[in-house]
Amino acid sequence: ATAVAVKHLARPQSSVVAIAGCGEQGRVQLRAVSRVLPLNTAYVWDIEKSRAEQLARELAPELGVEITAVDDLAASARQADVCITCTPSSEYILGCDDVRPGTFVAGVGVDNPHKKELHPNLLATSKVVVDVLEQCEHIGDLHHALAEDAMTTAEVHSELGAIVTGSTPGRVAEDEVVVFDSTGMALQDTATAAVVYERAMEAAAGQMIDFGS
Repeated sequence: ATAVAVKHLARPQSSVVAIAGCGEQGRVQLRAVSRVLPLNTAYVWDIEKSRAEQLARELAPELGVEITAVDDLAASARQADVCITCTPSSEYILGCDDVRPGTFVAGVGVDNPHKKELHPNLLATSKVVVDVLEQCEHIGDLHHALAEDAMTTAEVHSELGAIVTGSTPGRVAEDEVVVFDSTGMALQDTATAAVVYERAMEAAAGQMIDFGS
């Protein structure tokens, strides 16, 4: 979903990405974004720096991107064209002063009401796009922005699907900051599972299981 959002909402020439959270999700996000942008530099941050260093060692040769493990997330985010947060944080880790004009920000880690990544002031001063509005209102970074009266649901620009289909415009200016609040979609999971199943059948791979027995 982040790669789809990046394709439609980030500046096409974006070459520098900052990743917050270097677990499996961080790896998935970096691999996905590298397929839709001409990346040459990645800054990776984790509360445990050894995890960031391990990610850098593993993915730099695979992706052909210069990957640096960093200590200061905010400083790295200010140098990035794209910033992706995928942590289990319960405190805000990125605010409006931590991104420069034109940045695309994806908040991926918040999937319950207690997690926090993007400060309400970042959402309030950006163009906000969500995957599912009703869901983000209750469990996304949007949830906290609404709870703190930083913005209203009427100020959310669009759901991502409407931008992909062309019924709502995406980025309209080079210098606007766009925030994608992603909480996960059951439809996306189902569609992905269908593709995996179809490819497995074509390749005669995997193991058949009879759930009826």
